[in-house]
Amino acid sequence: MIPLAWYLIFSAALFCIGLFGALARKNAVAILMGVELMLNAVNVNLIAFWHYYAQMRSTPYVHGLAFTTMVFVVAAAEVAVGLALVISAYRRRQTPVVDELTLLKG
Repeated sequence: MIPLAWYLIFSAALFCIGLFGALARKNAVAILMGVELMLNAVNVNLIAFWHYYAQMRSTPYVHGLAFTTMVFVVAAAEVAVGLALVISAYRRRQTPVVDELTLLKG
C-alpha cells in the first residue's frame, strides 16, 4: 500500500508546477493549462484522503468522489469559458500573449 504522504507530496509538486505555469507564462492557453494542473492536484488530494478515510470506516462514504466530480465539472466549465475568451481575444488582437490583451481596460 502506498502511504498517504506520497500522495500529498505528489499533489504538492503537481500544484507547484501548475502555479509556476500559471504565473510564469505569457500565453493564455499555457496559463489555462497551469490552472488545470492545480485543479488536478486538488483532485489527487481529495481522492487520497477519501481512500484512506474509507479504509478506516466500515461503511464506504462517497463524499470524496462527489467532491472530485464537482471539481471535474468546474474544471470543464472553466476550460470551456476560458478557451472561448481566449479565442475571442485572439480573433480581435491576433495575439495569445496576455500582456497585450487590453480589451477590458477603459
